[in-house]
Amino acid sequence: MGVAALAITALASGCGLDGAPSGSVSVSGSSVKSAPGQQNGGGPQDVAARQRAERQAVVAAAKRWGLKTPPLTPPAPPAKKPVITTRDGFEVDGHVEEGLPPVFTTIPTREKVVFLTIDDGAEKDPEFLRMMSELKVPYTAFISDYLVKEDYAHFKDMQARGVVLNNHTLDHPYLPGLSYEQQKQEICGMQDVIDKRYGKRPVLFRPPFGNYNKDTLVAAKACGITHAPLWNEEVFVDHWEYREWDRDLHPGDIVLSHFRGRDDWEGTMPDMIRLFLDKVTEKGYAVGRLEDYL
Repeated sequence: MGVAALAITALASGCGLDGAPSGSVSVSGSSVKSAPGQQNGGGPQDVAARQRAERQAVVAAAKRWGLKTPPLTPPAPPAKKPVITTRDGFEVDGHVEEGLPPVFTTIPTREKVVFLTIDDGAEKDPEFLRMMSELKVPYTAFISDYLVKEDYAHFKDMQARGVVLNNHTLDHPYLPGLSYEQQKQEICGMQDVIDKRYGKRPVLFRPPFGNYNKDTLVAAKACGITHAPLWNEEVFVDHWEYREWDRDLHPGDIVLSHFRGRDDWEGTMPDMIRLFLDKVTEKGYAVGRLEDYL
């Protein structure tokens, strides 16, 4: 159907666990060292005791970071992954027939869970990394090389904390304005950067600004991409924006934010996370790990 810009007009500003250390376990997106002799989980009482201790630590962290209430514990990942299809109106010609990556804004689930995704890489805030680890809140990163190359080590630290680093192109261009070969270079080139710097080629790709055409998805597939998640809400440091008419959260919604700080916002990334978590928790939602559903 040509350029899919019509699909993103409601959110025009949108840009916008692998890699855990050996000997650690992943807890809702955070890498936590296992105690000696506990790598296999222990008995039921030991597991329950650890879960209570982890929850107590999250409650204490929520108070330290100024949250109104502690974030809710997400449901267990689904034993059977949901079928992900392209949202109606977001298709390109031959989308299904050619097996192109699905473009979607929500994960099909009845659970009250949402997914936080963060784009670009301009702000490299160690306090944000510490906050998310202490709160054990999972999120998915979509990074662009022109920003992260200023400090690859910061995103290596992020990866070590359990965050998956995904593809947001080399230079964040308006992809439908480029030729197929230029788009492929932007996407495959970023695949190469992430593989070289972080040891694994991602399978998730988010087109800059949410804009794409058929060439974008054909190129993405050629570069090893399997899914192209967009978003249903966007959270800033001081407000939310919504794609849907009801201006509300829904089960399975993907939420967008950006690696931004005081150079762009009237606040910090921890300020954004407080706004995000306070609303999500008040509405009865937990934050899940997107990759667990794909």
